[in-house]
Amino acid sequence: MADAIEPIDLRSDTVTRPSPEMRRAMAEAPVGDDQYGEDPTVNRLQQRIAELLGKEAGLFVPSGTMANQIALKLLTRRGDEVILGKDAHMMWHEAGAGAANSGVQFTAIGHGGLFTAADFRAAVKPPGHIVLPPTGLVAIENTHNLGGGVVFPQADAVAVCAAAREAGIATYLDGARLFNAAAASGLSLAALAQPFDLVSVALSKGLGCPVGSVLAGDRVTIARAVRARRMFGGAMRQSGILAAAGLYALDHNVARLTEDHANARLIAQWLAGVSGLMLDLATVQSNIVIFRLEDQLPDAATIAAGAREAGVLVSALGPRTVRAVTHLDVTAEQCRVAADRLANIIEAR
Repeated sequence: MADAIEPIDLRSDTVTRPSPEMRRAMAEAPVGDDQYGEDPTVNRLQQRIAELLGKEAGLFVPSGTMANQIALKLLTRRGDEVILGKDAHMMWHEAGAGAANSGVQFTAIGHGGLFTAADFRAAVKPPGHIVLPPTGLVAIENTHNLGGGVVFPQADAVAVCAAAREAGIATYLDGARLFNAAAASGLSLAALAQPFDLVSVALSKGLGCPVGSVLAGDRVTIARAVRARRMFGGAMRQSGILAAAGLYALDHNVARLTEDHANARLIAQWLAGVSGLMLDLATVQSNIVIFRLEDQLPDAATIAAGAREAGVLVSALGPRTVRAVTHLDVTAEQCRVAADRLANIIEAR
């Protein structure tokens, strides 16, 4: 029997597989014990990411979720409020870890993952209030996943961070897709990261690595992060095998991110005219396409199941919300095919 044709997988940019060249770099990486600071490949990756972000030091961690949780642990106290954009990953997609690990509560503001300094000031709770939780941290997600991959306007990020500093509130950039934000905006990673106390970037999304994120900040904060990583079980030993993938990706997979953005735009434009489908083309700024299904159509799970039968994998993010994400393992032609099949499935219902 012939092998089944592999589906076009648009569930996430985390589904990519390391290329043979990336695997070779991993296999040949010089390694040491990272707990002793002796893994030369990890050290190179940490230094290189820190330099790209304009920060003093970096720390390699297993996942973006762990990076976010370390940030909460370092920048807040138990009982603090964290202000962030609506539908932020830190709030909804980390298994309640913020409350469980750091004892914080979240307040979502703005629309579509974006908010202004005025929105932030209006939400801030004063320290020492007898009833309200003090605001300890403001976090920005860039690009914003559930906002459709929108790029957070840098002028707003600068203004929010300035307002936070005036109020004595820490700032954190969840830059899981910050490389995409840089590619879409034309701004450097350092410019995007500059206003923030602490920043994270993921290697396992747009850059196509199998594992890992990097936190970056000043040396004192990153030294504290080493201990927090240990507390969360994220300490690793000869992890240069993993870090080598990140170094390879920085050299080979950054410039091509605009291809993913073009492919996402292709899908969005193909679907935008489908009756009963709500898709704001203005939100398709990077590699994510999110659309909503009107009541006359089946729900998202039904559409995703039909797409799977047609050889296209997408995510049902909610009862009536579907997401498709482009990445280095899908071509423009595959995205055209996927968009056509999705449109046919929706129009046939």
